[in-house]
Amino acid sequence: MGLDIALDALYATGWSALDSTGCTHHSDGRAFPTLARIRQEFEAAGYRFTVTRVDQFNCYRAEWVSEDGSDSGAVVGHAEAEAAVYALAQFRRQLVGAGV
Repeated sequence: MGLDIALDALYATGWSALDSTGCTHHSDGRAFPTLARIRQEFEAAGYRFTVTRVDQFNCYRAEWVSEDGSDSGAVVGHAEAEAAVYALAQFRRQLVGAGV
């Protein structure tokens, strides 16, 4: 997939870098949230967020779990930042779909 696609997906959800606290920049200049900020955004919404390396498949798995412990979503990426950014994009889509 790549970080470019993850960033496209995040920006398509209406995410904005107006508050650049906890952001870094892609080589093309677009700002995006760091892993710490992404984790904070999930926690603020009441979810536990983790990113783990899956050595068997040479990838990273990002997943979020609700307060009651039920799985809410997961994505994979080649790099930790890619998986985390794409997870935030998918999470934001879920919230919009749920009318939150």
